[in-house]
Parts: sequence; C-alpha cells; structure tokens
Amino acid sequence: MREPLRVLIADDELLARKRLSRLLAALPDVSVCGEAVDGDSVLAAVRAGGVDVVLLDIHMPGLSGLDAMALLPEGGPHVIFCTAHAEHAVNAFEHGAVDYVLKPVEAARLQKALERARARLPARVKPVAVAPQPAVPAGEKPAFARLPIPTRQGLVLVSPDAISHASLEDELVTVFTAQGDFLTDFTLNELADKLPQEHFHRVHRRALLNLSHVTRLEPLETGGYLARTARGHAVEVSRQSARELRRMLGLRKGAEDEG
Repeated sequence: MREPLRVLIADDELLARKRLSRLLAALPDVSVCGEAVDGDSVLAAVRAGGVDVVLLDIHMPGLSGLDAMALLPEGGPHVIFCTAHAEHAVNAFEHGAVDYVLKPVEAARLQKALERARARLPARVKPVAVAPQPAVPAGEKPAFARLPIPTRQGLVLVSPDAISHASLEDELVTVFTAQGDFLTDFTLNELADKLPQEHFHRVHRRALLNLSHVTRLEPLETGGYLARTARGHAVEVSRQSARELRRMLGLRKGAEDEG
C-alpha cells in the first residue's frame, strides 16, 4: 500500500474547493491535509509542514497563485494549477508546475496530474534505530556532531558549523544553513541547548546566531545591531545582547552601556 499523497486545496471559491475535495475523496492513496483561500494561507500551511502537493488556483485575493508558488521554499510541495484561465499555462510550467488542469476539473484528469506529482516525490524516510550513545558525565552536555532536522524528505543531518542562525516567525522556527533553510519543530531554547555555546548566542528573543558566520555588525538607533551573515541575511541583535557582544569582542563601551 502506498503512502497517502497529502494534498492542500487552495482556491478562494468555496464551490471550487468543495468540488476538488469531493474528487479527492474518491481517489485511492490521497488525503486532503487542508484548505487555503489565498496565497498567504497557502504559505502558512506549507510552513507548517505535511503537504506533498498543492492544488492551486491562479486568481486569488492578495498573492496570485503564481506569486505564491514563487515564494514556496526550496524542496517544498509540488504544485498543480487548477484554474479556468488557460493563458497562464506556459508561465506556470516555466516556474516548475507539475501540471496545469483547466476547470471544470474532471476526476480522471486530476488523478493523472496527481500521479505525475507522486512520481516526482522522493520516498519518505522511515525512522531508523540509532545506536545508544555513551553516558555523559553529570553537568556536561553531549557532543552534538549533527543536528537532525525533520523535513518532508526525512531527517536532514546538519553540522552545527554550517548553521548561520535560526529565527522564530509566526511561531515557527527556521534554521538557516549552507545546505538550505529548514523549518523545525525545535524551539529556539531547545536549539540553543543542543548547539555549541561558544559559537551560538541568543541575540534576540526571536533569533539564535552563530557568530562565526557574522561578517558585519551595523549599529541601530535602539542600541542594538543588525548582524549581517556571509549569506547576506540580516539578524537583529537586541540592545542587551549587543552589550554582551561588545564585551566578548573587546570593544569600547558605548554610551548605552553606562545606563
């Protein structure tokens, strides 16, 4: 038996969503993992994880379907457009769409599109047994050679040295690495506890930063910094954390350090 294909329905019209939901319910090895009414809710659902395929309309409030597709993360779900507008097909395929299905959507045509999407999906990785680690003396943290990050493709094992920072946005934590950016169920506190403290610092309530990846610190009017990483990301450093950084780097105290 095949793993169910997890499908997100994205259309601003209720009748269109109901029709797709009814067609999907009749197909084997397919499950509806959610519905979205605009581009922003599509992106939020994808960030939450558990989506293999998005059935995406072209014209929706705010972001169009093409706009939303362009903002999907690398390695994210495959997109099948379901729309009444044939004129966008070439653009959709150029941006990587798996298929382009015209409304009214027919069951056989939809099933064919889903099979195309399934053929492109990597096999889901099943959990593997991990050999027990040697006991760690009380008060010491275990060496953490690799950080396992759960993704749709399985566990991505990332070297801490490859992680530039992690940030919290909309209650979801993203880990930024040389291999790509990954959503994780870890909290920032859990990440800070697992990663080497000599390199990783909680520089903001919404950010954890690897100082080894910082190329520039730009002062802010708040007394904090904007840390620039080698990959061009900007990470805000709070005023209190900026004081600690100045002490660590042996910099002269600023006026804000006297308060």
